[in-house]
Amino acid sequence: MTPLYTVLAVLVTFIWGVNFTFIAWGLESFPPLMLTALRFFFTAVPLVFLLKPPKFNRTLFIYAIGTFVMQYSFVFTAMHLGASAGLTALLLQVQIFITVLLAFVMLGESVNRMQLIGMLIGVLGLGVIALNLGGDMPLSGFICILIAAIGWSFGNIASKQASTQAAEKITLKGADVSTVSPTTGNNKASALSALTLVVWGGLIACVILTLSSFIFETDAWQMATFTQASLKSWLSLGFIAYISTLVGFGLWAHLLSQNTASKIMPFALLVPVFGMTTSVLLTGEVVTWWKMLAMMLILSGLLLANIKIKLRKKPLAV
Repeated sequence: MTPLYTVLAVLVTFIWGVNFTFIAWGLESFPPLMLTALRFFFTAVPLVFLLKPPKFNRTLFIYAIGTFVMQYSFVFTAMHLGASAGLTALLLQVQIFITVLLAFVMLGESVNRMQLIGMLIGVLGLGVIALNLGGDMPLSGFICILIAAIGWSFGNIASKQASTQAAEKITLKGADVSTVSPTTGNNKASALSALTLVVWGGLIACVILTLSSFIFETDAWQMATFTQASLKSWLSLGFIAYISTLVGFGLWAHLLSQNTASKIMPFALLVPVFGMTTSVLLTGEVVTWWKMLAMMLILSGLLLANIKIKLRKKPLAV
């Protein structure tokens, strides 16, 4: 994994960590399903008119429903039910382990012993949170976040499959006409396919979520909801739609298409660290000893999972 990919992975996790505080601010004015629908409306429009649609197949729909519909409708609902931004960011990372397991079963990607040890340490951190439910994390919110994690995991696998297939197809065409180098062509193709996947996947999610909000949040669909929404909530929606979704998921899909899931997914363990820190600084979330213990375990798991990659490469380079 190159230094550039490492920097990009850390940048995405920082954006996603900060995003949980913006979600909390957005929920001050909008109900969860409506806020999620608005997020993906602004994600898709106007870019959906500029980007050629991908092939509408099962992979695209699994990505849109898993990553966008399931993950965020249940995350937003969990926070609406009382889950704090910091703990939501932390518990959602169970998707890391589900994703790596799915990549092993469905894609045949390898997972070595040191990666497993690092991930098991991360699981211990998640377990500390699970043993302290209540207050900042009600049981209903906990269940919602587990469902969200499962959805994101399937979306990660679909993202990798869709982005890789599209990039390979475009690269082969470029090679036929000899107009680009293989490396450059592959990177450009991957970046473009990743953005296309997010935008068109967001459009699919917007339709599903809008219909769901009409059904379950009927009373919220009135002009007063939009005119009385605070400026902070509108600005938060802008960050959620453009920075977290377009930039964050576009880069994440690109990273997954260029690297194995077992190398990329451990970086997501940084999300709760950034999320908890931001929540403490900006929303006044209380830090307890068990929250700190959980973060320490998760960060240790991440470091161990990545140190082992460097140790393996030295002998191979000799």
